[in-house]
Amino acid sequence: MTDFDDPIDSPGGWQREHAERYVATDGAEGHLWNGVPTLLLTTRGRRSGQARRTPLIYGQDGDDYLVVASSGGSDTPPAWYRNLSADPRVRVQVAADRFDATARAASAEEKARLWPVMTAIWPAYDEYQQKTSRDIPVVILSRS
Repeated sequence: MTDFDDPIDSPGGWQREHAERYVATDGAEGHLWNGVPTLLLTTRGRRSGQARRTPLIYGQDGDDYLVVASSGGSDTPPAWYRNLSADPRVRVQVAADRFDATARAASAEEKARLWPVMTAIWPAYDEYQQKTSRDIPVVILSRS
């Protein structure tokens, strides 16, 4: 098991509060956010080595969990995606279930199938993709 104790939560207001409530209540508060399911993803900082936790909307594909590295359509991928690209070993919390996982970007073929799964949950992902020339990845999280 990778050591992900004492992660740093996102510095921004609502994301930090969301993660803290989620952890404190084992997801009873926070698993559903604005009507959609969220998980907590902890990555290892690619430069600092510090565990960093981020709440993200998720979907499922069989036993795997799916998240989208959209950053709201920014031309720069989110820090959590750059971190898992450097070290794919991550920790995931879905409600009260905490587990280690391996993260990887979906292949082009997989993304073609999985993107509609995620836009059915959060339609704004299509808008985010239109805002950037960056190909927004769908990330597959598989239990280790």
